[in-house]
Amino acid sequence: MTGAHPTRTRDLGILALAAIAPMWGYSWVVTKVALEYSGPFTFAGLISGLGAVCLFAVLAVRRRPLRPPPLGWTLLIGLLQTALFNGLATAALTVGGAGKVSVLVYTMPFWLLLLAWPLLGERLHGLQWPAVALAFAGLILVVRPWDIGGALSGVLACAAGLSWAGGALLVKLLQRRTHCETLSLTAWQLLFGCLPLLTLGLVIEGGSTEWTAVFIACLAYSVLLANAVCWALWLFALRALPAGAAGMGTLAVPVVGVLAAWLQLGEKPTTVEGAGMALIIAGLAALAVVGVMAGRGRPGTEEPALIPVID
Repeated sequence: MTGAHPTRTRDLGILALAAIAPMWGYSWVVTKVALEYSGPFTFAGLISGLGAVCLFAVLAVRRRPLRPPPLGWTLLIGLLQTALFNGLATAALTVGGAGKVSVLVYTMPFWLLLLAWPLLGERLHGLQWPAVALAFAGLILVVRPWDIGGALSGVLACAAGLSWAGGALLVKLLQRRTHCETLSLTAWQLLFGCLPLLTLGLVIEGGSTEWTAVFIACLAYSVLLANAVCWALWLFALRALPAGAAGMGTLAVPVVGVLAAWLQLGEKPTTVEGAGMALIIAGLAALAVVGVMAGRGRPGTEEPALIPVID
């Protein structure tokens, strides 16, 4: 399809990104609302587990193999990319605003860049340095480490972004060793990652979920739209567009998250937080632009996407 109609495919890829931004961005507000009826670990575990069920159903319909990828790698990826990421991000929402958390979680590309330096030998070059400095300055303003009482949600959200980056790093290392089926690896790591979340939910939160109509609607949105539909659109966008360009498209997600939280939940950022969020998004946008320019400068190569996908 890409070879036959490159322009049409590119346009469809752009439309896919345009659809992803509001759905992923608004999902932070949906989760914040859902946490009024459920504990964070229970909700994160339900989303991950039901998401895994959906992906296994897709594999079965497509008659793809259901056997797991390399077990040890998949377990570690599930621990970082599902259990820790979803658990920390959802816990951050219990003590912080949806807009603030969405921006800090999306610092993942920043952490991935720093981790890739010592572990993958991918050093920072040229304009990447000022871009990282911008993002780091914004990070300090939003987290506000000098305000111990208000810093908890920021620390949890940053830790979630770091866990996401660690999972992405493991995926990159696994891809260097063997080819893995995208849907299979995603489904299995979701399954493995949901187990500790559900266990923590049962032990700590005691199964105190209130199965109201609002909660079920939030759960359905998170599983079907924010996970199944958005990941399918994201995979298509990655195939239709250069990876760096696709990554740039995701920068609208935290912007939507901030605006939606402001409009629906009344979470108006302070002047300092607003400045920090702007610096973070500017820094990540600069990193994406550098990635696109570098990819164009080296024929046959492209930079990793800002939001890594198991492929």
